[in-house]
Amino acid sequence: MNIILLGPPGAGKGTQAQRLVERHGFRQLSTGDMLRAAVKAGTPVGLEAKAVMERGELVSDAIVSALIGEELDSMGAEAGAIFDGYPRTAAQAESLDAILGERGRKLDHVIELDVDEDALVERITGRFTCANCGKGYHDKFEQPKAFGVCDKCNGTEFKRRPDDNEETVRTRMAEYRAKTAPILPIYEARGIVSRVNGMAELGHVTDAIERIIA
Repeated sequence: MNIILLGPPGAGKGTQAQRLVERHGFRQLSTGDMLRAAVKAGTPVGLEAKAVMERGELVSDAIVSALIGEELDSMGAEAGAIFDGYPRTAAQAESLDAILGERGRKLDHVIELDVDEDALVERITGRFTCANCGKGYHDKFEQPKAFGVCDKCNGTEFKRRPDDNEETVRTRMAEYRAKTAPILPIYEARGIVSRVNGMAELGHVTDAIERIIA
């Protein structure tokens, strides 16, 4: 089974993809992770990507497509794939169709995590983590049990991502609506799009996705 998880940054795609990996043995294909791994491993595509990044340029769709092809080729024919954050544009959607078709695969489901922008801003801007062990917390939804002390490692230093601010979140949301949301009609025409309330409790989101792919 091949699944695309769509949704703006902070919608929970990565978390839900990981749950599907644990439950079903899918391979999570996150282009950012694959890019870093290919550069580190020094694969032909990784070396090409490294040279592009060292010039301060954006990695092209062709390089991303080659990365995905490499990853699919390294998987067993029966292994399922979750595309996390890809495709982002109509051109990438077309490329993905070609990549899958060349390997006798097809897309089974496109699942969009539907989120409320204001609630998402609150979710993201309130996030912070333990600087020592990385356990995640939230100003409103999950404070440490003892104020200023990590539940997991008793660390007392915490940090926030510099891009977890309202302006950045709203910019990302606008970019998602402008570039990625327009690919949905492509998949809607095939009848493979489902929507899940991404603002629901994590377990409820997981259950909804399970019902879709069952």
